[in-house]
Amino acid sequence: MVFTRLFGFLGKNLAMDLGTANTLIYTPKDGIVLNEPSVVALDSRTEKVLAVGKEAKEFLGRTPERIRAIRPMKDGVIADFEVTKAMIAFFISKVIRGLQLVKPKIVICVPTGITQVEKRAVIESAQQAGAREVRLVEEPMAAAIGAKLPINKPMGNMVVDIGGGTTEVAVISLSSVAYAESVRVAGDEMNEAIQRFTKDEHKVLIGENAAEKIKIELGSAIPLPEPRSIRVSGKNMVDGRPKTIEINDGQVRESIKEPLNMIVMAVRNALEKTPPELVTDVANNGMLLAGGGAMLKGLDQLISQQSEISVIVDEAPLTTVLRGTGIALEREKDMEFVFVN
Repeated sequence: MVFTRLFGFLGKNLAMDLGTANTLIYTPKDGIVLNEPSVVALDSRTEKVLAVGKEAKEFLGRTPERIRAIRPMKDGVIADFEVTKAMIAFFISKVIRGLQLVKPKIVICVPTGITQVEKRAVIESAQQAGAREVRLVEEPMAAAIGAKLPINKPMGNMVVDIGGGTTEVAVISLSSVAYAESVRVAGDEMNEAIQRFTKDEHKVLIGENAAEKIKIELGSAIPLPEPRSIRVSGKNMVDGRPKTIEINDGQVRESIKEPLNMIVMAVRNALEKTPPELVTDVANNGMLLAGGGAMLKGLDQLISQQSEISVIVDEAPLTTVLRGTGIALEREKDMEFVFVN
């Protein structure tokens, strides 16, 4: 009986979407078991981890001198190795409770433009955080698998994955990436653009969390059916006192115009550099839009207008990549071709 109980803890393999904004974890048995912000709060004096994930995100912009809240991932890759390692270890321990006799195998998705040095950093941080084996899969491939696109057929399937730090555009055919375009412009750039707008136009400083809230509530790529506005509080740059301003959807749309144009340009560049037969397939099949950025109102319509190709938004864009990474984990032997290490 004891042996049977122990045997259940021999190994729990994981799929991880280690994102700039959020980290998600999937297990074959339970599905998605974790979805938390990629944020860590540290004691500035001792470097001790004080909080990770949702709790740490609340610290952003609100910490005293002795505490610093940081995001160790930037533009889809590791910016702070030690903090990323601590964050991964925390998330693994949160998912795998109790005794585990064998360290887990982890499949992690990475941007297509990642360098060998950046790949090594992801692998080593996961190994040092407690993984026995680490496999990597590119995000657009994971998104295509997660959306159940026919990736193994001689047919072009286009994926546009807009995360927190990067936008990945890829054309997939015969189980491989025929062409990929990766730009380090995505949700975070939109948040920063909104912060610049309130600073330049209203002389009001707002935090990262406030900017993200404005983007979610008012952000759009094309005019909304009905105009909307909200009141936002921040710090007056002139006298340092609190100040409340009103922002409307048109102002937000104008402020995020530049990052949106760069995303559209990445799509158009990918189409220009893809062989004509595959572009014809994409025109017939439409392109898949995934990632948190896919939820921006009207973005699918903007991309469709600019590319003259229909755009399909995945039914659950926040988890498309993770679902595909999970399938790659479960069917590792059949899907050996998708791993990039």
